[in-house]
Amino acid sequence: MYIDQEKKKEIFKTYGKSDTDTGSSESQIALFTARITHLTGHLKANKKDKGTQRALISLVGKRRRLLDYLKDNEINRYRDIIKKLNLRK
Repeated sequence: MYIDQEKKKEIFKTYGKSDTDTGSSESQIALFTARITHLTGHLKANKKDKGTQRALISLVGKRRRLLDYLKDNEINRYRDIIKKLNLRK
């Protein structure tokens, strides 16, 4: 797999509360962002890969729903994760 355990722990440690914090919205959004970046690069090289395209659209939707949840409930956490990941709204 393109994201191994070490990279996941690094993502969770950077954006979550600890390296085992897999449930917080920030760590999940960061993991989805890493996967989206990888799949976007794959699709640039393989334009006709419709399965990957569908998976990418699904991941973007999941990340959007998590960001909307944070925006509605914890606006400061939302602003922090947007800044850290350089996402735009």
